[in-house]
Amino acid sequence: MSRFFSEKYKALDVYTPGEQPKDMQYVKLNTNESPFPPSEKAQAYAAKAAERLQLYCDPENTALTKKFAEVYGILTDEVLFTNGSDDALNFSFMAFCDDAHPAAFADITYGFYPVFAALNRVPYEEIPLNSDFTINVEDYLGVNKTIFIANPNAPTGIALPLSDIERILQSNPGNVVIVDEAYVDFGTESAVSLIHKYDNLLVTQTFSKSRSLAGGRLGMAIGGAPLIQDLNTIKYSTNPYNINSMTQAAGLGALEDGEYFRSNCATIMENRAYLAEKLAELGFVMTESKSNFLFAKHPQLDGEKLYLELKKRGVLVRHFTKERIRDYNRITIGTKEQLDILLKNIREILEENA
Repeated sequence: MSRFFSEKYKALDVYTPGEQPKDMQYVKLNTNESPFPPSEKAQAYAAKAAERLQLYCDPENTALTKKFAEVYGILTDEVLFTNGSDDALNFSFMAFCDDAHPAAFADITYGFYPVFAALNRVPYEEIPLNSDFTINVEDYLGVNKTIFIANPNAPTGIALPLSDIERILQSNPGNVVIVDEAYVDFGTESAVSLIHKYDNLLVTQTFSKSRSLAGGRLGMAIGGAPLIQDLNTIKYSTNPYNINSMTQAAGLGALEDGEYFRSNCATIMENRAYLAEKLAELGFVMTESKSNFLFAKHPQLDGEKLYLELKKRGVLVRHFTKERIRDYNRITIGTKEQLDILLKNIREILEENA
């Protein structure tokens, strides 16, 4: 870093995104992208929008917001679109956390939470998961902090029922509870249905996973109008034109093409069950995933070694070095063909290390 870099950021432990290597062609199962392309309607709408890129995009995301509100049964002032859900999460740390309102989240969860906390100089508490990687709901009752819960959790894939989310909301009425639903479309009930019941609930979601728009960078925050107004204050103080015209158009097309979205989600859940069965036959242990990935380990094979051996063979999965989970790898659910290539290579690696 340069000698001019601000002291307040020099100690930042930055977020490390999944690998995007270019040295060879990989079967890419490491960053939880969809294996399917955007819908044809999303692509066509984006291409049409490209014809007017000399003009600024709509800062209010009018057409996209109207369609989303219609599809999800909410009002237009109850959703804010952001540059990926990471933006919505960062805005939440900025808007709802400070010295008087510290943050709280699990010790094993989305790696951006502690980064956002440090970036915004927010004190925070990491609450340990149980030994089986489940959340102990009792640990979150009455903590009187701004709570961030990834549901399903990442990288474990384990989901909380809405009844537990409600207990947490009810016991922390003076703080916002942010439920990060990046993977909600793969078998978990969304908390969006509760936003009219609890004024301290904010839900974040993304088009990156289930709607095949990871490269488009489109996320959203959903909650009561006062909370959305708070986030809009942050947005209009940082980047009013936060969603480019092509992404707005692609998002609208994706929302209109609901059948394509539902079909892809169903296929990914079928492929998840297929991979889980085959890995179990090979001796792997897994958490119960409700996401578009599996979190798996083999009792006879080091997690990092498996990751490195697969990478040599052109298959990418995600390995984490944190002590509690270093024996595990997170495997994105791809196409059946991709999963069969993964399984073939895993079998070979296990035979070589028998």
